[in-house]
Amino acid sequence: MKIRKELWFGFIIMGLIVAGTLAMLISAPTITNGHLGLMMLALVVVAIMLGFPTAFTLMGMGMVFTWLAYEEDTTKTLDLMVQSAFKVMSNDVLISIPLFVFMGYLVERANLIEKLFKSLHLSLARVPGSLAVATLFTCAVFATATGIVGAVVTLMGLLAFPQMLKGGYDVRLSAGAITAGGCLGILIPPSVLLIVYGATAGVSVVQLYAGAFFPGIMLAGLYILYVIILAKLKPEMAPPLSEQARFIELPPMTQRISDAVSNRALPALLTALKGSRNAGVPSDYILKQLGITLLPAIVFALVAGLSYRSATEPLDPVAAMQSGGLAEPSGSLREGRGASGGVQEPPGSSGGVQEPPGAGGGLQEPPAAGGLQEPPSAGGGLKEPPGSGVQEPPGASGGVKEPPTATSASTANAAPQAAPERRSASRGFWIGLGVGAIALFGLYAMLSFQRLEVFKMLLASFFPLVILILAVLGSIVFGLATPTEAAAVGAFGGFILAAAYRQLNMTMVKESVFLTAKTSAMVCWLFVGSAIFSAAFALLGGQELVERWVMSMNLSKTQFLLLSQAIIFVLGWPLEWTEIIVIFMPIFIPLLDNFGVDPLFFGLLVALNLQTAFLSPPVAMAAFYLKGVSPPHVTLNQIFAGMLPFMGIQVLAIFLLYMFPAIGLWLPQVLYK
Repeated sequence: MKIRKELWFGFIIMGLIVAGTLAMLISAPTITNGHLGLMMLALVVVAIMLGFPTAFTLMGMGMVFTWLAYEEDTTKTLDLMVQSAFKVMSNDVLISIPLFVFMGYLVERANLIEKLFKSLHLSLARVPGSLAVATLFTCAVFATATGIVGAVVTLMGLLAFPQMLKGGYDVRLSAGAITAGGCLGILIPPSVLLIVYGATAGVSVVQLYAGAFFPGIMLAGLYILYVIILAKLKPEMAPPLSEQARFIELPPMTQRISDAVSNRALPALLTALKGSRNAGVPSDYILKQLGITLLPAIVFALVAGLSYRSATEPLDPVAAMQSGGLAEPSGSLREGRGASGGVQEPPGSSGGVQEPPGAGGGLQEPPAAGGLQEPPSAGGGLKEPPGSGVQEPPGASGGVKEPPTATSASTANAAPQAAPERRSASRGFWIGLGVGAIALFGLYAMLSFQRLEVFKMLLASFFPLVILILAVLGSIVFGLATPTEAAAVGAFGGFILAAAYRQLNMTMVKESVFLTAKTSAMVCWLFVGSAIFSAAFALLGGQELVERWVMSMNLSKTQFLLLSQAIIFVLGWPLEWTEIIVIFMPIFIPLLDNFGVDPLFFGLLVALNLQTAFLSPPVAMAAFYLKGVSPPHVTLNQIFAGMLPFMGIQVLAIFLLYMFPAIGLWLPQVLYK
């Protein structure tokens, strides 16, 4: 019987793991519980590679080795299992997982993605590699609606793959674009991976979402840039669309206006409103089309108006004082310094608050007995000076004098109450306004009726998804809602979109609920298994042994990050991201403090790196998802070959994030610190 190359690779990896474990046990002078923990880790990896369910493998191994660590005490072992399971059940963050997954399945079954891909592919027709670019763009948008990698790859394999092959695209480029684009959901919020990592590492999911926003956009942009450059250099791999493929049939009434007046949308519609040249087209139809045509101008006017209002808004009194708008005393209501303004100290010989006149220096008892006296037994003490109450210092006619530069207290108090003048707009605002106006003019100059139809298709597919995504992610990033609350809003929005597109029915809802329950149950069981495994690993002292081994190498921060990311990269070959997160992150996270690594930054690196779990041969799940829906003549080797350049781009993205941490840390620092 002939064994496939993938199986040979898996057997070799398992053999190396077993051999390494045996070598460690043999070379150890004394086998401790820590060594048993490492042996448990190795057995878990081998069992998962053999095909055993991950969650139950973790639970089973954890229970067996916990029983050994407790010296065969069954009661303590069961107590640990119950406590670990309860800890997972009490984690509120995990509630958002089924809601986000449900939102994704609703959007998928509403056929929004099919309409989105078609509209993007027509709107990008003149861009090199337009079909592949439209595929990546659609995957990025779909990734923000759902973090389900398998669903994205499968759906785009059904929609985009046949069209790219029909258009003469290279099989490898087509397969690479679909698999790489489908994996963007691992990183781009609302990513299920980030929720799982946040719950495992104790990092705020909100900050993880904010931090992953720009790295996700950067990675998608690098994918698109690579496709455009490749299509430009090798047009035979991504031929441009034919005129037939770019042809858009106009509605009959729109065609009448185009034939009778002009093909330029805005002038033709305005001319048709005159009545004599409308070619029998009803006015309400013309007004409707004109309203759609003027939407970009209306949005531009609203944005310009709001921007102008914000740019010319007067400063509040505190900001004005800080910026020099209101004259603030140089001392900022501190002790006066001569003629510096503010509340000055009364004139005296030594400055500052003077003591009442007395014969000696220091704090003297006044000659009179009045005011607040010490008890008779005290023999005096601190008394009030002559007169009633606290006297004004010499030279003060009454109260604290106004500084020489100030007019009166009433004038100072009245100044902030006066209506402040609006600021003049900055030069940058006018430059931005001018650039926007030129772009708007160019848009209407090129807007034909065919492009208007594409714009209407985008309005029907792209913008509803964008509104849903902004409602979900915006509420999370700006602190308006927790991830769980935002996920509930997203699920409700998915219902609305499905109903708006007339796809909402009981069958669709039942399928979405079933798939959501299946996915959520898998994730929750993984967490339970991970909690039991982690507790057993810590109980055996495996974490301590790993920490001692790592610290003994005297690694720098850079070396530690390289080592950890290399290990995660290699683990991505035989394991999926869920297994890597729940098994290995509890091992890496305690080491971060020793090297001064921010867990948030480490999570972003891991999220970028873990996309290789779906793209790295020979156990690349994205490749198998695509193979399942691709034509018979497409081989796994062709799909693997197409994924390799995109894996290189992922490595480049990790390097850029490491060299410029602000890509991921700037937004969380601005919003939450």
